[in-house]
Amino acid sequence: MLSTVGSFLRDLQNEDKGVKTAAILTADGREIPATTLMEILLMNDFKLVINKITYDVQCPKKEKLSMEHATDMENVKSLVHRLFTALHLEEFQKKREHHLLEKIDHLRGQLQPLEQIKAGIEARSEAKTSGLLWAGLALLSVQGGALAWLTWWVYSWDIMEPVTYFITFANSMVFFAYFIVTRQDYTYSAVKSRQFLHFFHKKSKQQHFDVVQYNKLKEDLAKATESLKQVRHSLFANARRESQ
Repeated sequence: MLSTVGSFLRDLQNEDKGVKTAAILTADGREIPATTLMEILLMNDFKLVINKITYDVQCPKKEKLSMEHATDMENVKSLVHRLFTALHLEEFQKKREHHLLEKIDHLRGQLQPLEQIKAGIEARSEAKTSGLLWAGLALLSVQGGALAWLTWWVYSWDIMEPVTYFITFANSMVFFAYFIVTRQDYTYSAVKSRQFLHFFHKKSKQQHFDVVQYNKLKEDLAKATESLKQVRHSLFANARRESQ
């Protein structure tokens, strides 16, 4: 009930080593897919081709099953399928574990050169961002020193007060313009992150570093690692049940 055309042909070749080629065709000469269930195949006549010799196979006509008998057959098929799955589950999980380990090794191999390039880009971007922040601090220091010099040595506070007011108002306009453009509040951490990403993507284009491909590989690696963890957890649970 669970065998397919492909498994039948493999069994045929394993049984008789003289069978070099084997195929199953419909009555009108079309090849039947290997995934077709044998139960479906036996519903109609077909042609069995062995070593380029064609044999016509006539299947006995089945009597139409009653509703009750058909329901019983479906229940038996479902039970057999569940038993088959239970008996081969551990084998399937071990094969999947092996497949996931190979996939993880392959993804890590692809990520290793990208990680090195990314680390270099991040280091240069961090250095540029830090330099920009220190430049901002230096600019504010110069501005404060200039205002102090103008206030106490050149002019007086009465003259410099409206100047400082307009400087403060201009700074408020700059912060508001930043919010309009970026839709983010002007905070030093947000400005630093935004500037870092700007330098990072600029350097990535210069060095032809594909950020989208890198993110996809990282996502695939995370999914494969999580799947491997689940498979190993299931195998461990099965082993504990068997030991008990």
